[in-house]
Amino acid sequence: MSSSEGQMTFWDHLDDLRGVLIRIAILVAVLGAVWFPVMPWFFDHVILAPTHGDFPLYHLFATITDDEQLTDFETQLINVQLASQLFVHFTTTCWMSVVTGFPIVLYLLWTFVSPALYEHEKRGIRKAFLFGNIMFYLGVCVGYFLVFPLTLRFLADYQLSESIPNVITIDSYIDNFFTLILVMGIVFEMPLIAWLLGRMGVLGRSFFNKYRRHAIVVLLIAAALITPTGDPFTLMVVFIPLYILWEFSAALMPKTPKPAEGEQEEQSEQ
Repeated sequence: MSSSEGQMTFWDHLDDLRGVLIRIAILVAVLGAVWFPVMPWFFDHVILAPTHGDFPLYHLFATITDDEQLTDFETQLINVQLASQLFVHFTTTCWMSVVTGFPIVLYLLWTFVSPALYEHEKRGIRKAFLFGNIMFYLGVCVGYFLVFPLTLRFLADYQLSESIPNVITIDSYIDNFFTLILVMGIVFEMPLIAWLLGRMGVLGRSFFNKYRRHAIVVLLIAAALITPTGDPFTLMVVFIPLYILWEFSAALMPKTPKPAEGEQEEQSEQ
C-alpha cells in the first residue's frame, strides 16, 4: 500500500481531495435538508431563548442573588429588510449543518491526510481530533449558556441617551450570536494548542508557572472585552472558565521544557 501511495502523482492527490470535498458538500447538504424545516422551531426554542426572562442562566442568577427581577427581561427583535428573514433562515441552516457535522468533516479530512502519516503520528492526531472536538463543543455550550446571554442583557439595556431607544434587528442578533459562540469554541481549543506545542517542545510547564500572573491580567481583560458589563460578578463568571482553561493547559504540559529532544533520542535508539 505504501508503494502505491508513493507512486501517486499530484493530480491523484488532487483528485482524492476533490472527492473528500464533494463528500463534505453532500454531508452539509443532507444536514441542511434536515435543519431547514425545523429551523423555525429551533429559532423559537433555542436561538431566541436568551431574549426571554425564563432562560436557565437568568433563573440561576435570580436564585443565587434572591432577586426575581433578573428574570424580568424581554428583548424584541425586528426585521428592517425585505429578504433578511429568508437569508437568515438559509445562513443559520448552513451554520448549524457545519456545526453538527463538524466531527464527520474532520474525519473525512483525516481520511485524506492519514495515509501520509506514520503510525505514532496517527495515534497523536486521533487523540488531538477527539480532544479538540470535545473542547470545541464545550466552548460552544459555555458561549450559549453563559457568555452570549450576559452580553445580550448588557448591550440590550445599555443606552448612551434615554432619548435613543434600543431597537435590535434580527441580522445584528444573529451576527453577535454566532460570533460569540464561535469565539468561545475557538478559545476552548487553548489546551489543545498548548498540548501540541508541548509535544513539539516549544512550550513547557515552566512557561505557565513563569507567566501565570501576566496571564491573569490578560484573561481579565479578555473577560471584560467578551462581556463589557460593569459589575464584578459578571466579570468573574466569564473569567473563571478562562482561567480554568489556562490551568488545564498547564497541567497538560510536560515538566521538562524540551521533551522533544528526549523523544528524538529514544527514536534514534530504536
